[in-house]
Amino acid sequence: MSSPAAQAVPRPVHEAAEGTLAIGVDIGGTKIAAGVVDESGHIVARTRRPTPADDPSKTQESIADAVRELTSEYTVVGVGLGAAGFVDEKRSTVMFAPNLAWRDEHLRESLEDRLGMPVIVENDANAAAWAEARFGAARGETHVVILTIGTGIGGGVVLDGKLFRGRYGLAAEIGHFTIVPDGRRCGCGLHGCWEQYGSGRALVLEAQEQATVAPSMAQELLRLAGGRPAGITGHIVTEAARSGDVTALNCFDELGRWLGRGMAALAAILDPGMFVIAGGVCEAGEILRAPTEAVFRKNLTGRGHRPTAKVRIAELGNEAGLVGAADLSHLR
Repeated sequence: MSSPAAQAVPRPVHEAAEGTLAIGVDIGGTKIAAGVVDESGHIVARTRRPTPADDPSKTQESIADAVRELTSEYTVVGVGLGAAGFVDEKRSTVMFAPNLAWRDEHLRESLEDRLGMPVIVENDANAAAWAEARFGAARGETHVVILTIGTGIGGGVVLDGKLFRGRYGLAAEIGHFTIVPDGRRCGCGLHGCWEQYGSGRALVLEAQEQATVAPSMAQELLRLAGGRPAGITGHIVTEAARSGDVTALNCFDELGRWLGRGMAALAAILDPGMFVIAGGVCEAGEILRAPTEAVFRKNLTGRGHRPTAKVRIAELGNEAGLVGAADLSHLR
């Protein structure tokens, strides 16, 4: 039988062979994903919780509970939170989050009080962009624009090896620069925003429309969608394109045209060394990257007389936000 003294010895926590550990938390509208991340960007432990999105206090407690679970086993130096929304320049307050009930939420201060350790808050797209720049497709590149192509267009900008946040912390809302004056109405209330033409939603709407107008040219698309144009999803468009479906391939060409034009406009302003295409749509790989790069090169100001940014597909997938948030916690 163990002695009382032996029973009282606390359970040892894990140390990282690769160096200092931090916790990254990716806060979505339906789930909170948290993980312990080492200095090489590897996730060594994970946990998750549902997001009580309509209750700010309960959301914070769920985050704290996930962090406590991880710190019961691992020694960490800080916590980085990635949240979808506007985060102030001090990386402290979530000013507005469209999928959470956060309005001017002083998240860093509140969670530091709950956890007793340093916390930083970052926009989730910025966190994912940082991860790709540090550990993913753009590692080694100091000037990067990451495009997150999903329902809309998000992204992040790294300049001179530093995450660019702007004066008020709101930089890189690149899905909402106007690409078509007086064009389609956007959910933000404006017209002609880039994400209305170059997003995953735009890809699906284009495929549904083409399958309705010319079903004989979209046979694989319709087969995968059960014969219903309304049943076409982004994954179905990708699968059909891989099978050679003409309509699906045309839809990716159209998406590439819009992305390439927007990237050329950004290159004229930011002059990055690389663009990285991330988000759900990037599962299409070369089917999307190749036409996007071709249009980008065609529309680039001074083409043929200047260096041209590389265009790559992201490598870290859904883990990017968590990894980036953890790594940014070291830079508090």
